[in-house]
Amino acid sequence: MKFTQFLKTKGAIAAIIMGIFYALAMLGIFLPGYTAIPGNIDKLPIAVVNDDAGEYGAKVADQLQENLPFKEINTDLTNKQALKDLEKNDLALVVHIPETFSADMQAGKTSSSIDFTMNEAGATVVSSSMSSIVTQINNQISAQFSQQTAQGVLMNLHVPEKQAAELAEKIETAYVGNIVTINDIPDGMHHNMLPMFLTMAGYTAAMIGAMQLISAFKENRGRASKTRLFIYVQLAALVIAVVSSLVAAAITYLVDGPSGDLFFSLLGQQILNYMVCFNFTAILIFLVGEGGMILNLPILLMQTIANGATITREMMYLPYEWMSHISPMYYSVQAYFANLYGSISPSPYIWSMVAIGAAAMLINIAIVTFLHKPVPVEELETRTETESIKNAAEVTA
Repeated sequence: MKFTQFLKTKGAIAAIIMGIFYALAMLGIFLPGYTAIPGNIDKLPIAVVNDDAGEYGAKVADQLQENLPFKEINTDLTNKQALKDLEKNDLALVVHIPETFSADMQAGKTSSSIDFTMNEAGATVVSSSMSSIVTQINNQISAQFSQQTAQGVLMNLHVPEKQAAELAEKIETAYVGNIVTINDIPDGMHHNMLPMFLTMAGYTAAMIGAMQLISAFKENRGRASKTRLFIYVQLAALVIAVVSSLVAAAITYLVDGPSGDLFFSLLGQQILNYMVCFNFTAILIFLVGEGGMILNLPILLMQTIANGATITREMMYLPYEWMSHISPMYYSVQAYFANLYGSISPSPYIWSMVAIGAAAMLINIAIVTFLHKPVPVEELETRTETESIKNAAEVTA
């Protein structure tokens, strides 16, 4: 056989097609998706809360609204409500001007400050971007108030040396920005990425498991009813979910060392994550066979952007945002953030996962019921006996 003939075989042609397909899929999904960083930072919602009735507070609030690089700046919330929204990651930043701000500035108190509050238990790009933006804002405000204080000093040209030193110090400490972070994540990238890694471990294992178990489902058609085989597939998936989740939890505690109180909740979520992802990925495999695996991989790649670990929904382009609403990975990642590092309940995200898993299972039941033709048990048994007799006869001959 010549090399050109080998290249024309089905296996070689399939490998060539897959090489081209996944190059297009990966680059076509990842590159456009990540162009949202930092391009879509301005889509993040923030709140500016001005509790100061004085001149300085109003001036700073107006300047923030004019200069901050965000399209959605909410000014109608109380500080308490804004912080609640921040906890749920409905806001990316809360800027709070205290009620004593103007009075403190006029009195030259060094305690005068504006609070910039960020939530670390969320998309990594958000917290890093907010830190950079807040630093720039603080520098601008500090320079502005120092300049205003300096103008007041220059009006007193003939002052004693001691008084001049005090005024110089007043210039330097006229304004100090107060950066506040809630739900701090321990140092180390492995902590930030743990929600995504746990989710992807379960998703990838479930996707491969779906291919293998559905293959077993098809191979054993006729040895049992398709209803019984479907139940066996689900039970086998559950066993795998428990075993693999125990391994995942063990590695998590070995490397990241989360609180022991979280063990059973993390284990339970990882089991749920596997089962939901199993049924989610099984839809295409039940529908079109092993070819469904080819389609499942691009969907997995798309969810690595749409899961909210790196960028928020507000920053995503429309196809990724749509995917996030039906993606089990999105809700799993958000539940892990809330459970591991947040101060809100992960229940809404858990129930969203349950809803997606239930819908996926119903779709799979419908596919098996209406598209998979029943095979009588006797038919397979008769065929097997015939083949055995035929094989025995051939051996004897």
